[in-house]
Order: sequence, then C-alpha cells, then structure tokens
Amino acid sequence: MISGLHRRAFVGSALALAACGADAQTGPVSLPPLKSIAPFPVGVCIQAVHLEDRDLVRLLVEQVSQLTPEWEMKMEYIAQPDGSFRFDGPDQIAAFAKTHGLRLFGHTLVWYDQAPAAFTDLDESRVSFADAYRNYILAVVGRYRGQAVGWDVINETVLDDGSGWRDSLWARKLGKLEHMVLAFQHAREADPGAVLFLNDFFLETHPKKRTAFLKLAEALLKAGAPLGGLGTQTHLAAGDQRGLIKAAIADLASLGLPIHISEMDVSLQEGGDRNERLTRQADLYREAAEAFSALPQRQQFAFTTWGLRDQESWRKREDGADAPLLFDVNGNPKPAAAAWVQGLG
Repeated sequence: MISGLHRRAFVGSALALAACGADAQTGPVSLPPLKSIAPFPVGVCIQAVHLEDRDLVRLLVEQVSQLTPEWEMKMEYIAQPDGSFRFDGPDQIAAFAKTHGLRLFGHTLVWYDQAPAAFTDLDESRVSFADAYRNYILAVVGRYRGQAVGWDVINETVLDDGSGWRDSLWARKLGKLEHMVLAFQHAREADPGAVLFLNDFFLETHPKKRTAFLKLAEALLKAGAPLGGLGTQTHLAAGDQRGLIKAAIADLASLGLPIHISEMDVSLQEGGDRNERLTRQADLYREAAEAFSALPQRQQFAFTTWGLRDQESWRKREDGADAPLLFDVNGNPKPAAAAWVQGLG
C-alpha cells in the first residue's frame, strides 16, 4: 500500500493535466500500478484474442488483479446449436488468470437478451427445459469451480423505467421470478464458494430502476435465492451530473451485500467540448473511486472497468473518437486514471 500523503504527491501533476483538459492521447501520466494502490481488487474485461497482444498482456499483469471475460462466458459463445458447449475462449482466459495469479470473475449465466437455438429449439420429449437450464448452469459454473471468485448470475433484467422485469425466454418457460431463483440455486450447487451477483446498468442515472433493482434483490433473498452481491455496471457519459454515483452506491449498499462496480467506462460522446468532457470524465472516475472506497471493506468486492485501454473498448468500436477508459490506446494512464487514484484517498 502507498500512504495517502504519497498518493497525493504523485497524482498532483496528473490532476493538473486533467484540470487543464489534457487530451486522452497526449501528456501521459506517471502512476504506480493501480492494483498496488487500491485496497480492493481492480478488474478489467478482456477477450481471448486480446491475449495475443504482448503490450496489453504486460499492462494487464502489471495493473490489475481480476479478469472478466467480455463475452466468451456468455450463452451466445458457449451454447452451440446442437446443444454442445464451447469452452476454448473462456478456458484461455481462465488459464491466463491462473498463470498470473489473477482472480477470475464469471460473466454472465442468464441474460434476457440471449436465447440460443439450443434452447429455443429444444426437443422437450428428450429433456425438459428446466433440466437443460440446470445442466447448462452446472456445466459452466462447475467448469471453473474453485477458480471463479464470483458470477453475474442474472444480467440486466430490470426495465429501464423501473416498472418491472424484462421479458425473456427464461421467464416465459420457468416463471419471471422463478427462473432467477433457480439460476442462483443451480450456480450455488455447482460452486458453493463463488459469490453470486445480480447485475444491471443505468442504476446511477435512473433512480426508479435502482429502486426496482433493490426490490428484486429483496424478493430473491426472500424466495431463498443465494444472492451474494450486487453489480452495478456504471456505464456513464461525461455529460452525466456529479453525485449520481455516490447516491447509487449508498443505496445499493443498504442491503449489506458486497458491491461490484462491474463494467465502468465514461464515454466522451457528450458533455461539452472535448477538453471539458475529459475533465468531467476524470471527475466521474474520481467520484466512483471515492464512493467505492467509502464502503465497508466487506462490501468492496471489486472495481472493474470495461476494458483497460481505450483501444479495446466496445464504445470505441462504435465510435472511433471515443476514449472511455483509464488508459489510452498506447497503454499510458490518462488524467482520468490519476483522478481515480486520488479518489481512493
């Protein structure tokens, strides 16, 4: 660990760059590895193909302590049309994590947005839908039993306006609440040691959705689901107002469960001119670090950004001018990274 006094000293010049609106691609900041500064696990998402990039591999090993597969643990990758399972991608990531002493976090078991043909075309005269559902979860979670520290079990199920839960194949076949309870129970059966999460987005910017999310968490606990933590994706834009993150984290912490900032990034697509957006981006990363650091230690599961370098971000794939992460395309820490470090203080 680095003392608060030393932390303030080495981020001072970097924060000056942020205040002056230094561009995300220029004026790299000098910082020690993030995982050496933070008192909690620091994570990022990756894809297996990223492990072919030596510069990125070096940066990953240097900076972070936890990895989330960006998509290779999702149903669309694993569940094949014939009902077989594909594990080459997640196995590569799991092996890399094990080799380098990094935590592995599983993402995601059940997502309303994915309904593979293996399930939609299931011949229930041979195997029931409920059995196929259980078998899938047991196979995936069981494969990484003892290595994956946690799983996003149910992903993005609350409607954005907070009026209810999203429709899905799983809800129609097994029941709106029932399919979620079953997913948590099957995951616990497969790995009793993993922390099991309910994960969603817009929890900072949509208070009504956050309220509905918390009510769902309470309903799951009441129904006997082994819900172990709450994940807030924290996909933000530089134009978002300050204070939203702290309010959300405080509300989510009220249930006493571990909290995972699970997919944070801050888009530069809105929020004034570019220099202003970069400053606001740094402010939001600082606020997130402050809010997470204020949690009791037992509730600080991990702080994950959705990528390490801007180059790999899904947002940059959608808009080449975007730069939503803590490190630029060359792997240099940005003023946002220095602001994040300051927020730990």
